[in-house]
Amino acid sequence: MNFLDRVVAAYNPVRAVQRAQARRVLSMYEGAKPSKQRRRRTDNSAPNVLVGNSAAALRAHARALERDHDICRGALRVMVNSVVGPGGIAVEPQPRRADGSIHTEYAAALREAWRKWQRKPEVTGRYRWALAQRMAVYTWLRDGEMFAQKLLGPVPFLKHGSNVPLSLELFEADFVPLDYDDLGRNIRQGIQSNAWGEATNYLVYKGDPRDGMSFASAQALKTIPAERMMQLASFDRLHQQRGVSEFASVITRIEDLKDYEESERIAAKVAASLTAFVKRSPDSGAVPDLPGEQEGGAGQQRDLRMQPGMIIDSLMVGEDIGMIDSNRPNPNLIGWRAGQLRAFCAGIGASYSSVSRDYNGTFSAQRQELVEQWVHYAVLTDEAVGMLVQPTYESLVQVANLSGAVPTPRDVVAGTEDEAIYIGQSMPWIDPMKEALAWEKLVQAGFASEVEVIRRRGGNPRDVIEQVDAFRRETAARALSFSSDFGKTVMGSMQAAADANAEDDERETAATKAGSASK
Repeated sequence: MNFLDRVVAAYNPVRAVQRAQARRVLSMYEGAKPSKQRRRRTDNSAPNVLVGNSAAALRAHARALERDHDICRGALRVMVNSVVGPGGIAVEPQPRRADGSIHTEYAAALREAWRKWQRKPEVTGRYRWALAQRMAVYTWLRDGEMFAQKLLGPVPFLKHGSNVPLSLELFEADFVPLDYDDLGRNIRQGIQSNAWGEATNYLVYKGDPRDGMSFASAQALKTIPAERMMQLASFDRLHQQRGVSEFASVITRIEDLKDYEESERIAAKVAASLTAFVKRSPDSGAVPDLPGEQEGGAGQQRDLRMQPGMIIDSLMVGEDIGMIDSNRPNPNLIGWRAGQLRAFCAGIGASYSSVSRDYNGTFSAQRQELVEQWVHYAVLTDEAVGMLVQPTYESLVQVANLSGAVPTPRDVVAGTEDEAIYIGQSMPWIDPMKEALAWEKLVQAGFASEVEVIRRRGGNPRDVIEQVDAFRRETAARALSFSSDFGKTVMGSMQAAADANAEDDERETAATKAGSASK
């Protein structure tokens, strides 16, 4: 209570209590107080309501930007290449024996089956697995979500791409109707859930509802069990069932940037077309010379077209030459555009340097940006693994066992047959020399392993070992020597010296013991 409250309480306690209650009702965060500069936000709709009202429009707007705006298309490519990469998210099988060791034979069989399956993993046969992953992630980031159905075993009119009877059917979010609700069956936005909110069935159009050949209606829907469906989506809130485009919060900014760049481009084209005009004073008496007009009995028409080094000596009394100057391009355009582009990249989680192709800066600054940005790419990779890659691999292991393509050995611990390591893209090296020296020192000090270094460079340690071993054998057979053999020779010399020192120590020890025994 302040001084005034204490005075009021001394003379009228009831009024003092009313003042305290009123103050408690009015107390709130400053950000929640409405003002002329801050519009009051009172919409607290459920996430599914907001998504149902906005997702389709945002999806269409994002697709238009991806089609027509180079920055948006480039940003999507940067994110997809950083999350999936050229070879896709790799899988390293890790089945275990009872003693905890990896079952190498079974892991090798699974690896071979996975490699063959990746050639034609989906029903159309158009996409390899790495390309299918890139298409899925591209669709997910642009539209907010995508779906994939797992087709297991014999399916009418479908020929699987390998000896493992598993294929994927990839389709965009439009195939699952966003406006289909049936509260009696607990269906919301095309997804049927149980009392706990777990998806049990997905309602999917049998054909593309946007195609003129198809008719979008409830009769054109088919029901797919949730265990055969995968949904790769961006969820911002709890209890949200459908995804929203990553461009949702930056559409206004990138549209303004697109419009402003177009205006500056047009202004620059106008400025590049150098234009001059003849100024005449009102009392000069000069009139323009038009075709067909005659002065003094003869037609006169002046040719004032601009030429290099021309001298104009045909001006009449009271005439002057004027130039149109548009002051374009705007000298502040680069700085303003860079600021807007940074905000856009921050909104969608992309690297500004990669999207803008602006690599100015010190090594430390570029590395700091790369390190902080790569955490976001790693999070997106983890989401792609959990919602798409891991369920697909686990289904392949299960189907391979049931179909007899790759039966599970009896000495594999139950529940570990589909364990695996999922390897995403590695953070690239900004300065290879500095990075290599740093990793070399870490390995020598025992703070890192060679396997980790190979993984960081995006390689597979097993493949590297096999390649190095085969290369060494071939060069030895042909009596060839390379610079990489120097390290091998040095290590061999160091090991030989160490062995010789050990033998000398053993001889000295034996001699000392023999002398002691004789005494």
